[in-house]
Amino acid sequence: MKLYMHPVSTTSRPVMLFARLANIPLETVVIDLMKGEHHGPDFVRLNPKRLVPVLDDEGFILTESSAILKYLADKVESPLYPKDLKQRARVNERMDWFNSDFYRDWGYNLAYPQLFPHHARPSEAVTKGTVEWGSGKAAQGLTLLDQSVLGSSPYVCGDTMTIADVFGAQLVSLGELLHVDFGKYPNVKRWLDRMKALPAWKEVNAAHDGYAASTAGKQLVAV
Repeated sequence: MKLYMHPVSTTSRPVMLFARLANIPLETVVIDLMKGEHHGPDFVRLNPKRLVPVLDDEGFILTESSAILKYLADKVESPLYPKDLKQRARVNERMDWFNSDFYRDWGYNLAYPQLFPHHARPSEAVTKGTVEWGSGKAAQGLTLLDQSVLGSSPYVCGDTMTIADVFGAQLVSLGELLHVDFGKYPNVKRWLDRMKALPAWKEVNAAHDGYAASTAGKQLVAV
């Protein structure tokens, strides 16, 4: 299987982490987003959405990080994606929330307009307003994650780690590029620290950590 990805990509890293945890051999093909390789004709034919990651399993092409995680988990019958109908529904619910609710404001309205010029809005004033909106909404999302989703539970679906944690923790770690103080959300910090203690985390996130170091000292809006 081939995975088209970028090592800093917030949505590529969950797939890479799960592959390490589940001992799934993946041939990685780096798509250099900084050079615009995701807009090149070869990649566009593979994924017209021009986004990573993309999984190629002997000609079966699958996009969307959440879908790829579920596919791989089913393929290897991973216990991180339970078969029980209700348990699986809870995992799907958490992943849907991370992907369609939390990440919208956390990534596209708060982080990316500040970090990447091509995500800036048409004017400085609109960009500033978007970031302020994103900051407020992201803070609400982190509070919900902290108090209602996690609470005293070690993982987002209860006592057992699932692919929802693999997915969600990598999305939340995007805040490290903005140097978010997760101490304001103690349950989130506790959970994120637990996930970062996984043996594969450091390797998968090496490029991300390097990029985070490069943003230190910049005046960035966080939460």
